[in-house]
Amino acid sequence: MNRLQLFSGLAEAAPQAATPAKPPARSVAEVLADSQVEEVLAELDRDLVGLAPVKARIRDIAALLVMDRLRANLGLTSQPPSLHMSFTGNPGTGKTTVALRMAQILHRLGYVRKGHMVAVTRDDLVGQYIGHTAPKTKEVLKRAMGGVLFIDEAYYLYRPENERDYGQEAIEILLQVMENQRDDLVVILAGYADRMDTFFRSNPGMSSRIAHHLDFPDYQPEELMAIADRMLAAQNYRLGEGAGEALARYIALRVRQPHFANARSAM
Repeated sequence: MNRLQLFSGLAEAAPQAATPAKPPARSVAEVLADSQVEEVLAELDRDLVGLAPVKARIRDIAALLVMDRLRANLGLTSQPPSLHMSFTGNPGTGKTTVALRMAQILHRLGYVRKGHMVAVTRDDLVGQYIGHTAPKTKEVLKRAMGGVLFIDEAYYLYRPENERDYGQEAIEILLQVMENQRDDLVVILAGYADRMDTFFRSNPGMSSRIAHHLDFPDYQPEELMAIADRMLAAQNYRLGEGAGEALARYIALRVRQPHFANARSAM
């Protein structure tokens, strides 16, 4: 064995020097740089038309979490914040999209392990016979752990008019997990504002666990036109002569029709 081979063998056998752990961020700027959460906020501003009050609220929540992370890094007293949320608004106002961005923000700041989102409805949680609901709900929770569970039209979980309904069992399981494992799961309940209000009044335990309420406004006609333009550009289409005016007239009429679905109606 020559000297080069000997040194090579010794290098392979020698233990690798441990990479020194990076010290925790000790300023707001360092927390922002480490988490790169501002990139997600910038994407939110860039990719979503309108929703100014929602975007402002998301930034407020992100700022709160940045300060909480900084306090923990500095060894200051810091209680884990409650992060469960309620998103209210009409269909097509961006609730699911914003929930995905929120999962990314929570992951980058270290409040959830994975940063994924599991979107479900009542049918994914509630069974049709005795003994069916608990396994279904627990399986969904298992998939969502480490991320965000988004429950659309959450008020359908509670049907007091049906004494044989098993939705209350799903709610009780959710409440327990939302309290005991809130450091590993964030639950976002979504739906129409008036129905969500009724749901919370009927379920004070659920209401008390929701820390952040975000209301998603309807899109204005000019915002729907901007959304349509973006969708067309993404598919390499453009409006021909007179088509823009026709689309604007259609949107102005469509917003006054029943079952208007905001951005979905512009597709």
